[in-house]
Amino acid sequence: MSSLSEFNLLSVLAQEMNMRKAAERLFVSQPALSQRLQTLEKEWGTQLFIRSQKGLTLTPEGELVIRFVNEVLSKEDKVRESIHALNSEVHGTLKIAVASIVGQNWLPQVLKKFINKHPQAKISLITGWSSEILKSLYEDQAHIGIIRGTPDWKGVKIHLFKDSLYLVDTVMTRPEQVLETDRPFIQFKSDSNYYQEIQDWWMRQFKTAPKRTVVVDQIETCKQMTFNGIGYAILPAITLNGEEENIFKIPLLDENNEPIKRDTWLLGYESAFQLKQVQAFIEVVKEYIEETDQ
Repeated sequence: MSSLSEFNLLSVLAQEMNMRKAAERLFVSQPALSQRLQTLEKEWGTQLFIRSQKGLTLTPEGELVIRFVNEVLSKEDKVRESIHALNSEVHGTLKIAVASIVGQNWLPQVLKKFINKHPQAKISLITGWSSEILKSLYEDQAHIGIIRGTPDWKGVKIHLFKDSLYLVDTVMTRPEQVLETDRPFIQFKSDSNYYQEIQDWWMRQFKTAPKRTVVVDQIETCKQMTFNGIGYAILPAITLNGEEENIFKIPLLDENNEPIKRDTWLLGYESAFQLKQVQAFIEVVKEYIEETDQ
């Protein structure tokens, strides 16, 4: 029967689909890796990968084996976490899935505090849209998720903060000026609920679509294009540190003339919150929020 180290070897091969890259990650030579793979394929009694100049391709049998391998490795991680949880110090891997905007602008300072306080703990970080973060939680790829918006979540839910939305530009100082300018409205790709919130505000405010629109993949690209005067954008306060020069920030208001704000939540299953590394992270988060609110 294959050992856990051999399971890890197969998992890395399936992730990289390339002998050279897998060998580098496993700190072995390519010939040695090739030999070990051949031995494993003899043990399983079937070919797991098809080799070609372009790389590796999983056979149908290989897909079954890799699925089994990943299940075993996942269970191994959970057993190790449970063992570490018995110790007094915080060990194990903290698996966080976080909305990209939070991962870029808020989380780094929190992680810095966590690492300084718990140097024995490891961190695995996944970033993406909030919908992707929820998917990571459902598929057990993360202990906790940090998302934007209002989540439909039945597990543990902790509110972290809310921040306002602003119309940001280098020229305009009033919202109605967007109807006069020929410069484009720069948008970044986002979850549908955020996009819908912006659309609702826009149609309520102007009753007509923007004259010109530019859509970019990343919020940071949107921000830099706006700061360089290419067009205007709607950005959340979390991306604005207050030190921007020559930038006008016009708050978005709802139908009651109140600022429109976005919530940020920390989510997880009850079982994950029993892990010491998760509990330690929550403590650091609460400390950081208290410090920054003062």
